[in-house]
Amino acid sequence: MASISAEKINAIQDIFSRKKAVIGVIHCDSFPGSPKYTGKSVADIIERALRDADNYISGGMHGLIIENHGDIPFSKPEDIGPETAALMAVITDRIRTRFDVPLGINVLANAAIPALATALAGGADFVRVNQWANAYIANEGFIEGAAAKALRYRSQLRAENIRVFADSHVKHGSHAIVADRSIKELTRDVDFFEADAVIATGQRTGDSATLSEIDEIRSATELPLLVGSGVTPDNVVEILSRTQGVIVASALKEGGVWWNDVELARVKHFMAAARVALEE
Repeated sequence: MASISAEKINAIQDIFSRKKAVIGVIHCDSFPGSPKYTGKSVADIIERALRDADNYISGGMHGLIIENHGDIPFSKPEDIGPETAALMAVITDRIRTRFDVPLGINVLANAAIPALATALAGGADFVRVNQWANAYIANEGFIEGAAAKALRYRSQLRAENIRVFADSHVKHGSHAIVADRSIKELTRDVDFFEADAVIATGQRTGDSATLSEIDEIRSATELPLLVGSGVTPDNVVEILSRTQGVIVASALKEGGVWWNDVELARVKHFMAAARVALEE
């Protein structure tokens, strides 16, 4: 495979000290200022995030991503207030202090610069950015790739140690704007714009990427590849046989519903199912 960007240290191996990683997502409650916020105290928002983190880590997960997923409907990056990054940084610091595991940040929607600020203040290791290169029509409207501004901001912060995990053919939107470019080419664009890992997803939260799409993305880049949606105990071995990691949440929540609490028994069951692939 021809090189697309300069060779990088393997981000999964470097961050997680293992070849393959299973990462749980903390879907934070609605933050102050968001439409679904009902007045819950900041202390209670933090405590719920800590409980979910405890269940993930007690069940054997290798790391966590912290998201402001309760802030539906998500704002465009330029409309997200400083209170979001401030609260996420506090949550991140509390989780890092208590559990000392690799952490990632995803500020929705596509807010790479607030995510980097949160990661720096809270001590996280990477950020997830859903639209890193190109542009698409999302639930929030027209979303442009964040790479150019985000990497310059990261340089200003002297925070090059914070890695970027970027989606290819991101969920929750239409790619008609770049319909003349294949998934393989979209993946090569993410690589060319200096992401450290690539994430494959389905069409929406809880939907898995198809195996053919995973294979197409895998053929386009030498970067670590993760699947970031729709991974279950039934498909995790097959997916991990093709990738370097999975990002999972809904399947580990009570009733399999993303807004519910993380259920320890589900996490243990999932990790038991994944063990065969993880020991390869």
